[in-house]
Amino acid sequence: MNSRKRMAELLEQGRFDDRPSRILNLLLIALISLNVVAIILESVAPIHDKYRLQFQFFDAFSVAVFTIEYLARVWSCIDLEEVGDSRPVIGRIKYMLSPIALVDLIAILPFYLSLYVAFDLRFLRVLRLLRLFKLTRYSPALGALLDVIQKESEALLAAFVVLLIMLVISAGGIHLLEHELQPETFGSIPSAMWWSMVTLTTVGYGDVIPVTPMGKLFGGLIGLIGIGMIALPAAIMASGFAENVRRRQHRFNLVAEEFLRDGILDESERWKLEDLRKELGLDSDEALELLHSMMRRARARDFSSCPHCGERLYSGAGAE
Repeated sequence: MNSRKRMAELLEQGRFDDRPSRILNLLLIALISLNVVAIILESVAPIHDKYRLQFQFFDAFSVAVFTIEYLARVWSCIDLEEVGDSRPVIGRIKYMLSPIALVDLIAILPFYLSLYVAFDLRFLRVLRLLRLFKLTRYSPALGALLDVIQKESEALLAAFVVLLIMLVISAGGIHLLEHELQPETFGSIPSAMWWSMVTLTTVGYGDVIPVTPMGKLFGGLIGLIGIGMIALPAAIMASGFAENVRRRQHRFNLVAEEFLRDGILDESERWKLEDLRKELGLDSDEALELLHSMMRRARARDFSSCPHCGERLYSGAGAE
């Protein structure tokens, strides 16, 4: 095996029994988690002032590791099946433009930008929090979330467009009804949008309220409409998650059916199924139940009833 392919396996969590890959990925997960903790602690002024130098050294060390990781991923990506392009330049460009590679780039970009551009340190800390998204590479649940958002992007965009339209309409309506009595709050449509957003999302801070009878009636109607508007993206995401789980189970079933075609599940096939289970984020009990169900169906296919006496006859591999 060439070194580039081996590097791809190490970074992309290869086989379940690949101990170096597991150790490397656990170390990267620990480093990402420590970065998040450090960024949170840095926001506490006394701690930041006391350990400023230590925080700077740790950040520089983390960026160095993440930079090496990013370059190694770009170098070895053309050996990954997911990239689907083994051409050295085109394949690497495709990988670099993928969402997960962009997350890796964003994790290190603020540090290098700060060397040439003057950043507010508080703003820079917030940008560094984006390193948290690197955990999506190691968490099937977070990966599923990004997958659902990507696949349901058109439906979610449509829902947000409807919400934006309702935001403008409600801001315009409350402006007409309340601008005379509350010009400082509802004197313009842009200033009325704060009330519209709070009402449509059913948050209801109560800092800005209508005082006219028609304004109160209008506010109540907008609140009722807002319940449906906010529920729409949630329903889209729930439906997307259900479909995502169904696709993962279906993929597991297809591979298991292929392995069970000969009626035997050897040790190598068990390891491959375990790798696939972890990759798909399926619960071990859930995967075991799916496997047992398929084995029962496979056994049922291997037997048939005699058309004359009804006796069960074996018809699987090796039957006379």
